[in-house]
Formats: sequence, structure tokens, C-alpha cells
Amino acid sequence: MLSSSQIKLLQDELSSAKNPLFLYDADADGLAAFLLLYRIHREGKGIRITASSKIGLDLARKVQELNPDKIFILDIPLLDQEFVNQVKRPIFWIDHHEPQKINNVHYFNPRIKDPGAYVPTTRMAYQVSQNQDDLWIAAAGCLADWYMPDFIEEFIAQYPELLNEKSDLATTLYQHPVGKLVKLFFFLQKGQASDVRKSIQVLSKIKSPREIFGQENAPGKFLYKRFEKINQKYEEVLIPAKEKVSKSKIVLFTYTSAQWSFTTNIANELAATYPKKVIIIARKKSGEMKASIRAQFRIVDALERALVGVNGYGGGHPNACGAVIKEEDWDRFVDRFKEELKHEHAD
Repeated sequence: MLSSSQIKLLQDELSSAKNPLFLYDADADGLAAFLLLYRIHREGKGIRITASSKIGLDLARKVQELNPDKIFILDIPLLDQEFVNQVKRPIFWIDHHEPQKINNVHYFNPRIKDPGAYVPTTRMAYQVSQNQDDLWIAAAGCLADWYMPDFIEEFIAQYPELLNEKSDLATTLYQHPVGKLVKLFFFLQKGQASDVRKSIQVLSKIKSPREIFGQENAPGKFLYKRFEKINQKYEEVLIPAKEKVSKSKIVLFTYTSAQWSFTTNIANELAATYPKKVIIIARKKSGEMKASIRAQFRIVDALERALVGVNGYGGGHPNACGAVIKEEDWDRFVDRFKEELKHEHAD
């Protein structure tokens, strides 16, 4: 969590910013964190980082075009020093992944002091925002990153139709209506870039999730209709993925780029439904297998060992990882990963 001095610093910097630029990860945690900070003063512009989990020199030209006075980086694991040197603007980086060493950046990461800490970027952004009206955004971002927020009782009191009792994460996400809110933050970021931009613009003005799920007004109806359309595509991929569940410890499901990417969401749902299994969901695209790997126990070490000598890369949190493997090396990677899991389990 952020300290009181860090909170005040970020509040002051946001307050004095005339044209801030928010660079945020294109997942639910990144989007929620952006919305929380943007809605404080509703100044500046947000850019989703979709191509990679890194802010690189390629973004420097876009920064020069937009000419922000400050840059806020949210939920992005990696930042190139060259980018910092090139843009020559104050940068405030809020993240919760493996700590990095970058010069001339205001860096906020709870894992610097506590390597085992797990605090989504959304939770820190809500510390800065402190806007009770945005409680629903904060809850959605935290739950999406598999984190039960410490303010969940407040959420239950305010939105009992979405969640009427405190429970474990899996039950909360997949047996209560709040799960639809969490999926909405993921799904509205899928599809044509123009549709995504419009959806986020509309979402940034929504005051309550009741506007969406109750379809109380035109903006709410627009978002709900788009969510329902994307959710139908999700179910079309989820159903065959569930059919891959067997007595095996590993559930492996692959699909092609002809279908939309739902690897993260399917992996999360299957991991919650089958807590004793390791879930590997991979989408084939442009000669690569882009995978989300989940379990209810530690798998990152086995993944890192399996990647040695394989044409690909990956990593992540202890029990929630991602990997990108060249198609020709995919089978070899899967075999090695299975062996590493066996050895780890035997130990």
C-alpha cells in the first residue's frame, strides 16, 4: 500500500497537472486504476498499452505529439530508461510487479520494501482518489486482479444486488453478479480500437454500475449491449475449454486467432472452478502461442525452468503467469513444463 506521504505527493501532482498523460495496462486492473485517477480532475488523456508489458522508446514520439506536462504510468511491469531520457517530463510510475531500477522516475511499488506484497495498482489508485462514488470501480479492478479488497464490506452495503455476502474470491467472482462487473472491465477493451475508445469514454462518465446493468440510460444501455455481445463470444470459447477438463492435473486448451482473445479470463475461471489443476489456455497467432497459465498454488518457478532453452518468454505472479512461445517450440515447452511440475510436486 502507499504511505500517507506518497498519497499526498500523488494527489498534489495530479492536482497541479494541466495536461497529464496516463499510460495504463490493457487489463481490468490497469483500466480501473486509470479511471480512478482520471476521474479526480478529469484532465488529460489515457493510452492503453496493448502490444507489450513495457513502455519503450517507440512511445516517445506519441508523448511529444500530446505534449503532456506529467506522465502517470499504471500497472506496467517494465519501463525503458531510454523512454524516460527522451521524454524529459516528470514520470510517476505506480505498479505492483517485480521492482525495476530506473533513474529519474517517481516509482511507487509496495514490493520494493516487501517482496511478498501483493497490492493491485487499482488499490493504490483508490488510496489516491478516495472518492466513495468510485467504490465500484475500485472493487472491480481489485477483484479482477484476484485480490479481495479490504473495503469489500462497504461495497456489499452499497451494492447488495451485486454482492450480498463476503466470501472467498472464487465464489465472489463466479457465483455472484459482481462477476459480470469484473468481466465488463475486461470485455469492453476487446474489439475494434474505435469501439474500445468509445466504450472507455462512456465508462469514464458512468456514475454507478446500476446505470449499466439496470440499463437506466442511453450510456448504460450502450455498454450493456456491447458487453452482452462480447460475453456471447466468450462463452463460445469457454464451453470447449471446459470440455478439456479430465482426470489429468493439467487442463490444456488451445484455439486460433480466428476467435477473440479470452485467454486470461478463461484461465481465471477454470482455475477458480478446478482449484487442484493447472490451467494452460493458449491462442495461436502469427506463429506464436500466447498463453495464460493459472493455478491455486505456486507455478512460476516451474514455468521459469521450463522456459530455459525454449524460443519464448514468460513469467508473472506466483500462481498467475503468462508466456509467449514460438509455435514450433510449443509442444516441447508443454512437455518440459509438465515435467517441472511433477518434480516440484514430488519435492
